[in-house]
Amino acid sequence: MVFGIDKVLTGIVKYHQTVRSGMVEQFKRVRDNPIPSVLMYTCMDSRMIPSRFTQTNVGEMFIVRNAGVLIPHHKYYGSDATITTEPGAMELACVINAVQDVIVCGHSDCKAMNLLQNLRSEGLTDPAQVRESPLRSWLLRYGGDSWTHFETMLRAEKNRLVFMEGHHAHEAVIDPKNQFVTADKFSQVSTLHQLENITSYPFMQRLVDGGLVRLHAMWFDIYTGNIFYFSKPHKMFVEITEENWDDFLDEKEREAISKQKEKGVL
Repeated sequence: MVFGIDKVLTGIVKYHQTVRSGMVEQFKRVRDNPIPSVLMYTCMDSRMIPSRFTQTNVGEMFIVRNAGVLIPHHKYYGSDATITTEPGAMELACVINAVQDVIVCGHSDCKAMNLLQNLRSEGLTDPAQVRESPLRSWLLRYGGDSWTHFETMLRAEKNRLVFMEGHHAHEAVIDPKNQFVTADKFSQVSTLHQLENITSYPFMQRLVDGGLVRLHAMWFDIYTGNIFYFSKPHKMFVEITEENWDDFLDEKEREAISKQKEKGVL
């Protein structure tokens, strides 16, 4: 019988034999002054390995992972709120460490999103049953608004929705070529909705509206390895390639400069 810990321990030995010395050198370089430049929210799905597909190294990126890539909206934080780590990570990264880029990265065949879709579409939201399942409670409490956005889009029958970033409204066309199944379309809608949730926090709204923090939505297709970036000028998720990747940099630079001019920073 092979246990999961066998894989972990074998991997640690291989790590000692191969990459440990190189990583130790990286640790030494950033030990006293790590300067992470990105905060990424992504799913805890075992098939998602963000440091690998972004090729980031020690000290370069904060990563927050949870079931379904959900960021609780500020409205859930009252006197009786259950505090979660997602907004705390925003403060740690963007306020304390002055990180300027925040990425929300969803993915295809997301088991958490599939479960949320089934719970909402089949009306399986009985409070007594939900309380027995931490996962269902998490998804229904913090993912319900994403499903509402998705239902609105389905009723419109145009694959279009509008989401907010602070005071700025953006239009999105979801899967215009009809390449993905319904659950994946929902995952893309939810990914964009998390940008709205991020700017529901006043301190993040000020940073984003002032052009000091840039928000990005990405989506990973686990079956092809393709990564998509939401382009606001194109109003859709566009596959990132060697030919177009720097176009997205120009988009965000122009957007940040425009916001800074609006705020009188420039």
